[in-house]
Amino acid sequence: MLADASGFLEILKKAALDAQEAAKPVNVQFGEVKSKDPLKISVEQKMMLGEAQLILTRNVTEYRSTVTVQGGTKRDIIIQNALQVGDKVILIRQQEGQKFIVVDRIGGGA
Repeated sequence: MLADASGFLEILKKAALDAQEAAKPVNVQFGEVKSKDPLKISVEQKMMLGEAQLILTRNVTEYRSTVTVQGGTKRDIIIQNALQVGDKVILIRQQEGQKFIVVDRIGGGA
């Protein structure tokens, strides 16, 4: 009977932890870019994330955009906003997942 009670307690503990995790709408963490190619981000000195675990927003990527300059002329420009080694970043962990969304830099950045 003791074995049954022990198993039941473990199930209750897991259910309580799962409920607690589900109650968190977001899990915000902070990291630092350690490598650019391949991209690696150290999260709060606890773990290292690689490219496969990262989802980059436009705020932290290089991208092309079209702008209209004086006189109505349209020009294509490149926004050079890619992450650099040493950049401090804000990350949001996907609930119950191993993917992290890199939202933006902290502070001045590039």
